Formats: sequence, C-alpha cells, structure tokens
Amino acid sequence: MLSPAIRRAVRALARVILLVLLLLVAPPEASAQNQGRVEAQFQTWLERTVWPQARAKGVSRATFDAAFSGVRLNWDLPDLVPPGTRPKTPKRQRQAEFGAPGKYFSPGAVRGAASVGRQMAKRHARTLAQVEQATGVPGRIILGIWGRESGYGKVAIRHDAFEVLGTKGFMSTRAPYFTDELIAALQIAEAGHVSPRGMKSSWAGALGQPQFMPSSFLRFAADGDGNGRADIWGSEADTIASIAAYLQRHGWVAGRDWGFEVVVPPSISCTLEGPDQGRSIADWAAMGVTRTSGRAFPAHEQRGEGYLLMPAGRHGPAFIVTPNFYVLKDYNMSDLYALFVGHVGDRIQYGMGDFSAGWGNVGGLYRSDIAAMQRALEKQGHDVGGADGLPGFKTRRSIGRWQAATGRSPTCFPDKGMTAVLVP
Repeated sequence: MLSPAIRRAVRALARVILLVLLLLVAPPEASAQNQGRVEAQFQTWLERTVWPQARAKGVSRATFDAAFSGVRLNWDLPDLVPPGTRPKTPKRQRQAEFGAPGKYFSPGAVRGAASVGRQMAKRHARTLAQVEQATGVPGRIILGIWGRESGYGKVAIRHDAFEVLGTKGFMSTRAPYFTDELIAALQIAEAGHVSPRGMKSSWAGALGQPQFMPSSFLRFAADGDGNGRADIWGSEADTIASIAAYLQRHGWVAGRDWGFEVVVPPSISCTLEGPDQGRSIADWAAMGVTRTSGRAFPAHEQRGEGYLLMPAGRHGPAFIVTPNFYVLKDYNMSDLYALFVGHVGDRIQYGMGDFSAGWGNVGGLYRSDIAAMQRALEKQGHDVGGADGLPGFKTRRSIGRWQAATGRSPTCFPDKGMTAVLVP
C-alpha cells in the first residue's frame, strides 16, 4: 500500500502530465489561429453573402465599404456559434422578469426615471404636445419608454452597430435574423440618417435612444425636428417622434389609459387573467373590482374592454389594463416592462407614488425550473403558452387552475414548493 506522501506525489505528477498533453494538443496560440481563420471567413461572408443582398436593396459600394471599414468580429458577444462548432448549452439563469417581479420596480429605478422624466416633460413640453396631438400617444407614455430604454439619452450606447450585427449575422444562434437586421442597418446608412461609425447600438444591435432594431427604424423612425433625417442617436425631438410613431402604428387607442391598479377580492379568481378573457370595465366593477385610489373608473373607460393583470399572482399588485397595455408590450414583450412604463408615466404626470400593494417575497427560481413546471402542466392538458421558462399570463393562470383542481388555494404564480409536486 502506497504511503500518503507517495500518493500525493503521484497525483501531482498526473496533473503535470495532463497539462503537458493539453499544451501539445492545443497550444496557447491555437485559439488565436482559429480566430484568425474565422475572421477571414467573416470577410468572405461579407463579400459573398452580405454585399449582394445589400446591393439588391439599393446600398452603394461606398456605403458598404465605409460600414465595414476596420470592422472585426466581436468575440465577447453572447450566443456565438463560430463555424465548425455547436451551440453551447445555455446556463441556468435568474432574471427579474421571471424571478422576483418586485426587483424590476426597485425604488431607485422607478423614482429616478420619474424624477428625470418630469424634467424632460418641462424641457420638451412643446414637442410632446405636438406629437400627442398628431399621434394620440400621451407624452407621459413616450417619456416612460424613453427613460426605460436609454435613461432619456443619458445611458451611453457604445457598440458599433456593424460590428455587433455583422458578428451576430455571421455566427450566432439567430444568424438569419441578424443578417436581415444588418442589411437594414446598411439601408439606414445609405439614406444618410447617420454615418456608419455614428451608428451606435446595444450589444444586441438595438439602435439609439429608443433602442430600435434596424428594421424597426426603417418602419417607424420619424423626423421630429424637421431637418430631413431621423437621428435617434443625437436628436431628442426625433427620439420622441419615433417612439410615438411606433406606438401609433401598433394600434395605440387615443383617449384611453393603459390601466389602473385595483383590488381583486378573493371571490374573483386569479385564473381570469389575460387578454383573451376581457370584459367591459363596468363588468369588472360590478364583480367587485375596485381602484386602489378609491375613485371610480372614468366613465369613458367603463364602456371599454379591460383585462385582469396579476404579474405576481396573488403575491403582488393587480391591475385592470386596456388594449393600450398590449401596445406597450409590442415594444417589449414583458408584462413588467409595460407596467413599468405605464407606472413611470403616471408618476411623471400625476405625481403618483408607489403601488398600493407590495410585491411578495416570491421568485428566485431558475428559468429551467419554471420550464420543467410548464412541461408538467402541459402533460396535464394546460395551455401554458409554451415551455419557455417565462411565467406569462397563460402559465400563471394554468398554475392557478392546477392549484384549484388539487385542493390548493390559487396563487397563480410559481414557487419552489411546486417543483417537488409537479416535477417528480
């Protein structure tokens, strides 16, 4: 039997041998060499794939060359799949949108957005009024989106759009989508809205202060200051007009609000949530739903359709929202995003405070945990809206229906205790 000292020496020798073998198989310069080969493939892809598509869309060679002058692959971007490799298995992750909803409404974020928003409302009062008159979109809603997307233009947008979109178009998990967006970015440069090097984006390729993808820019960007260009990077008037145009074109209903915080009595099931279970706001009121403010619903709103929204189930604030709430979701598909925008807008214009109901101590789940629950509910015949790990309204109400069917008190929100019961 070997002594402890000899065993330690053997293990140390084994580690040295393994290290030597790894160095022989993959020397340090191998990664750089591989990246060099991929960079060469990238340049070939630009010339043989992107340029013909761009030329067909009216992009000149001068614009194309200027856009990609000095552009290299950005190896730090997420979700890259270099040629010859397989997509990596996504890591388990936590995010506010599907973890703890209350974190999305941190006091600092909400109050800061509202405080600066009130300053911007005064500074741009004339532009906001003109845009609201033209589109029907309230200035406070425009400000809510602007504040959320780029801190009213104060958040630095540093990425080169052609580097980001080129990298993702060449080697990402959604390469065809980003290739189309890259072509759209070239069309923007060709039209002279911004110089290629001035076209700054997020790491995901979203442009300027409203964070439009290039294809959205082509459809919705507006010239708010009348200089013939839609400059969503440097012009606040263009940014305001562009956000309003986006919402108008997506169906914003002039004269209606986005929604109201309410009290939902225990007699009304949380499983009634969702835009496919709407009824007149007057009917919700007749069922016992009341505004937390104590005021009646506005008379013109009572005639319109409203929908129950409980983003944390019984563990947080509840709302009756209008079709305009779902227009806000067209900007970003998160319930919490749309709620944040509407709430900040109300604080800007009306000086409202925090929600009356607090956010419960729920969440902390991995997205993969929620996806496992969703698959289990699907097997039982529930429509959860897809096993994507996001607790949207279909998942929330499916949980409530399962809870009711199994003798539990419906909360309509996932928690850790459900995993052991739903997922053997």
